[in-house]
Amino acid sequence: MRKLFLSLLCSLCLCLGFMAPAQAGMISLEDEIKMGQATAQQLESQYGVVQDEALQARVNRIGQRLAAVCGRDELEFSFKVLNSPEVNALACPGGFVYVFKGLVDYMPSDTELAGVIGHEVGHVAEKHTVHAIEKQMWTSLALILATKGQSMDLVSMAQQVIFAGYSRTDERGADKQGFYNTIKAGYNPYSMLLTLYKLDDLAKEQGNSGYGIFASHPDPEARIAKVEKLVKKLDIHPDVIVHDNGTATVSEGNWRFNIHQSIGNTKAKYRAYMLAGSLWTVRQRGRVNPHYFVVHDHGSSADLYYDDIQLLTLYRQDADAFGSAGAYAAACTELLQDWARVVNAESDKKHK
Repeated sequence: MRKLFLSLLCSLCLCLGFMAPAQAGMISLEDEIKMGQATAQQLESQYGVVQDEALQARVNRIGQRLAAVCGRDELEFSFKVLNSPEVNALACPGGFVYVFKGLVDYMPSDTELAGVIGHEVGHVAEKHTVHAIEKQMWTSLALILATKGQSMDLVSMAQQVIFAGYSRTDERGADKQGFYNTIKAGYNPYSMLLTLYKLDDLAKEQGNSGYGIFASHPDPEARIAKVEKLVKKLDIHPDVIVHDNGTATVSEGNWRFNIHQSIGNTKAKYRAYMLAGSLWTVRQRGRVNPHYFVVHDHGSSADLYYDDIQLLTLYRQDADAFGSAGAYAAACTELLQDWARVVNAESDKKHK
């Protein structure tokens, strides 16, 4: 009976075209990559790839930083934007990761995209799709034994797993992977939490608060709570204070940075988390140089940076009496230089 089982399984692997003989892991690395390639080709054929070289380069840059720390050095990851208005993202076996244009529009900052992409890289790192397919293969094999010859299509299986969704355990595992990998890659520690907050907001707007935005991303409240616990362990400073009127304050000792405006779907408190988390990332590099704060003025908006770390995007709505986003951002650099002096003085006291 054992010889018959193995013979049928090997025949099944041969009919699939690229399956290796069964072993502890039924799907080899080569199989995983080939499955991913085939699935990726079908996705690109179905949706098309956004013809924006700068956007594609930006998403790939974020993704490659996350892939470099995920623990799967044997894979050559690919990151692309699909031309669809859906707020979604997908990870194919073998490291082929896609974000939809609608998601980029909904989560425009590198901080938010790092959270989304980090989550999808987490699925690849943990081989969630591969393991789900292997489980289906054993179930299908029992059917083959019973029906004497029905075969199965691994690419179809991969697509079914990707679109039907992962288990809650897998989703939370990808959240945890994404959380730690965003930090290892030098991104904002609030990246994953901001991603979940905004997906939950959108889900509630669409009347689907019980299961989050996608069937494949269930149980948003429990996932948010788990990531909040991970964030709390870091003891992040500056602190974020959210006020009853919807405004927020980033604080460090007596230093304050107030954020009054919610911009589009990005609440003031989310903007505060972006700034606070980015300043925490700045501190991880050591002593803060007050002269490294710079402004990238785009006219209707302006980005605050510390060296290559994006801190916050400011808009005309923020500017008030300053007249323009750029003028307000320039004034904010002075406020951030004050913060640098505060944290440097605190560090000097500790090392005396």
